[in-house]
Amino acid sequence: MSDYPPTGLPASIKALPEWIQLGCGDAEYNCAEKEATFIAGNMPAKLPDLSNHTSFFADTMRANPELFEKLKSKTTKLGVNIGHCIKTGVDNKGHPMIKTVGAVAGDEESYELFKEFFDPVISARHNGYAPDAKHPTDMNPANLSTTPIDPTGKYVLTTRCRTGRSVRGTRFPPCSSFEERRELERVIVKALLNLEGDLKGDYFPLHGMTEEKEESLRKNGNLFQEPDSTLLLSSGCGRHWPDARGIYHNEAENFFVWVNEEDQMRIVSMQKGASVVEIFKRFAAATEGIQKVLKQEGYDFMHNEHLGWVLTCPSNLGTGLRAGAMVQVPKFSARSDFKQVLAKMGLQARGTAGVDSASTGGTWDISNADRLGKSETQLVNIFIEGVAQIIRWEQALEAGTDIEAEVAKAALPAKF
Repeated sequence: MSDYPPTGLPASIKALPEWIQLGCGDAEYNCAEKEATFIAGNMPAKLPDLSNHTSFFADTMRANPELFEKLKSKTTKLGVNIGHCIKTGVDNKGHPMIKTVGAVAGDEESYELFKEFFDPVISARHNGYAPDAKHPTDMNPANLSTTPIDPTGKYVLTTRCRTGRSVRGTRFPPCSSFEERRELERVIVKALLNLEGDLKGDYFPLHGMTEEKEESLRKNGNLFQEPDSTLLLSSGCGRHWPDARGIYHNEAENFFVWVNEEDQMRIVSMQKGASVVEIFKRFAAATEGIQKVLKQEGYDFMHNEHLGWVLTCPSNLGTGLRAGAMVQVPKFSARSDFKQVLAKMGLQARGTAGVDSASTGGTWDISNADRLGKSETQLVNIFIEGVAQIIRWEQALEAGTDIEAEVAKAALPAKF
């Protein structure tokens, strides 16, 4: 047996538990130990019992019991069936307190061919987004708010914007072939190496990366590794690992692109402090530069007027954008209704180690909550105005001022 994909596994993967190895080869993930045995290539006549599943997928299927049988004979032009899209939802029951989507798309056409399934999932996940709604796109930095987020420089540690992009005419991780992923890497890296000015940098493939480089990226949280959750393994994200995957970054290491991780491109622009406008400008220039080269190669980004930028997981449709900052607000975040107030303002808070983690010393990762239905600049403006307001409240609490009347009126910024 070979020691590299597509026919074998490299030593780094063979050192991992078998349940992870099973998701990093050429075949669909099939692991009895993790009860991940639903196979899109050999779907059962009826959907397995979903009575103990917690996800938007399970809700939709329970509400429409005939849907699976209605859709299972359909296949997109690139060979994707409904099984590829729902495998991760069938294999993973989910957590009663944390509702995941439980589905991914296999390609761009999946969202259209299986719309009877995806439309209700998208609507439930994105605040009632309608099947005929139009998603606005606006990457123009001139439309960003000029409100200073943190005039004193005391509260915001770092700020980042991240999004994803996909290449039209190709398949997503659940269905991508070995050759297809390599072609994606070729065109994406060609586009990245064409970037100029403060975006100019280099590409580091995961396979063959030096230990020093790996350690340097890991230390700063900029390295992605093989999937170690059944959610991702059942979504096909581990197949042929680590082939055709890598990380691009500019010389200043404040602009990164992850290639062929969960999305074909995950684009991140960040820096210390609260300079979100500067970060967004870098981010907008990069996506424009990448798209230009893709078009020269006969490709383009996936985008349509209903779903915006089309990505693997329905949770990231629209803008795919998360504008976030690590913000130190120990007094304001001590409120029992902290997360509820943020939700009214179109924001969400994560702990310092990501989703569902705890805060450290009153430091929270605060970001926009929505992805779909509002443009990029609208979402960044909600973030700017919201975080600026939270910092003003923190300062008021430091000064001993009562803020209850103001907090009671918390809402989305009027002009956005």
